[in-house]
Amino acid sequence: MLLVIDIGNTNTVFALHNGTDWVTRWRSSTDPTRTADDYAVWLSALMAMEGLKLSDVKACILSSVVPQAQFNFRNLSRRYFDVEPIFVGEPDVKIGVPIRIRRPEQVGADRLVAAIGAHQLYEGALIVIDSGTATTFDIVGPDGGFEGGIISPGINLSVRALHDAAAQLPRIAIQRPPQVIGQDTVAAMQSGVFWGYVGLIDGLVKRVKAEYGAPMKIIATGGVASLFEGASETIDHYDQSLMEVGLLEVYRRNHKDELKE
Repeated sequence: MLLVIDIGNTNTVFALHNGTDWVTRWRSSTDPTRTADDYAVWLSALMAMEGLKLSDVKACILSSVVPQAQFNFRNLSRRYFDVEPIFVGEPDVKIGVPIRIRRPEQVGADRLVAAIGAHQLYEGALIVIDSGTATTFDIVGPDGGFEGGIISPGINLSVRALHDAAAQLPRIAIQRPPQVIGQDTVAAMQSGVFWGYVGLIDGLVKRVKAEYGAPMKIIATGGVASLFEGASETIDHYDQSLMEVGLLEVYRRNHKDELKE
């Protein structure tokens, strides 16, 4: 089986593919200090619950935006799966995506992988909105090419900034408030954060579509994307599988051999 690992700034997602189907998926908080042994114990317990074991993993591919974490994940793959891991973004890994921006080397591996996943699942030109530590809006052409994007602070960063910078403002949970006009401090903050981000998403999407000048589908992914379901006027699909699908496709582009169960 193939283990795909998406290492984000806030969360890390693990998913197993048996060559035909996705078997299971887990999410953990990202901690660069967590050792290969820690991950092995954690994964072993979760896999056992699915009737699986570490030796079932025959290949491993990773995307990471946390360089400090890569050493431990590389050790995890080598020591516990006995396979050399594939890190998207390394020179010998073929991505197979046309990158149509001025500085292609500056595009993060996670953004390219999400673009690949979105192109595999949806037709036509796309805007891929990834809501995580940062909220990114990436433009994917009809042929899967990466055509640029927008990076804005993530919703969690905004909540933290309000609390850290204003002495009298509490830390709040991110949720959709019952009404726009808050009747107390917490409700007012929740409204500003939630509806402010909905406005950010819908406003930027409308501007991108106007500038692009062609029909586009809007795909939302990432840890907090589901918060906006039913609130955004512009998002067409909510899909948490883009990174896994993209990593699977990158693996296939680099290894033609069929995955073994």
